[in-house]
Amino acid sequence: MNWHPHLHLVVTDGAFRPDGTFLHLGFHDIEVLTEAFRRAVLREFVRRELLTEDDARSMLAWPHSGFHVHHGVRLEADDVCGILQLARYSARSPVALERLDYDARKQQVTLRSDKREGPSAGTHAFDALEFLALLLAHVPDFHEVLRREYGAYSVRRRARWRRAGILTDSRPLAEISPPSGDTTPDWPALRAMRQRWAALLQRIFEVDPLRCPRCGAQMRIIAFILDPDVITAILRHLRRKGRDPRALPEHAAPGAGRAPP
Repeated sequence: MNWHPHLHLVVTDGAFRPDGTFLHLGFHDIEVLTEAFRRAVLREFVRRELLTEDDARSMLAWPHSGFHVHHGVRLEADDVCGILQLARYSARSPVALERLDYDARKQQVTLRSDKREGPSAGTHAFDALEFLALLLAHVPDFHEVLRREYGAYSVRRRARWRRAGILTDSRPLAEISPPSGDTTPDWPALRAMRQRWAALLQRIFEVDPLRCPRCGAQMRIIAFILDPDVITAILRHLRRKGRDPRALPEHAAPGAGRAPP
């Protein structure tokens, strides 16, 4: 729960040339990476006028800079599961809900640490307002972005390479592009990509948006309604009929998931 600013980076083990070919750079000098990181941060602080140039120059002379770089995790390009797990770890919330308990009578929050040893191991109790104050330190300000994509990972670069016909995926071409001359919309890979949104929603809300909450059958998408007036009219009609779209079906099992409102 303590505020500890740091960065999680997913970086390539080299660099891409303008034509999309990859150049492997097999050097991992941790001291060079740490010094480059320190100088980049201090340079940014000077640019934002958070430090003067003299202060930054003085900090560069410190024997213990306080900066540290860890690069012990390395993944192969075809390790899809490993990359996904690393991305989940980098984007995780500061505290898992299953490790929290709230006593309304005492107005106290109990946090069970996932550490087996060290100062943060064990169980910790917080006053409710104290816990909220600590938690809010991790909530970004309005318009503040916590996840950024640079270089080969940026949306703009990928879109430019896509228009130029440059592929950066390490899988064989047959697995990531349709067969030559095949423009059918029923191409399996395209269908899977179109349903990717459903898998992402299921990870967040723990509800499968394509599974019927009444009978459990797989639903088929007929259309996407985006007009607010049409959506309002449909919801008003359902409520007039006594059917609240947000309500759980009467015969649903206790604890069954419901779609987000």
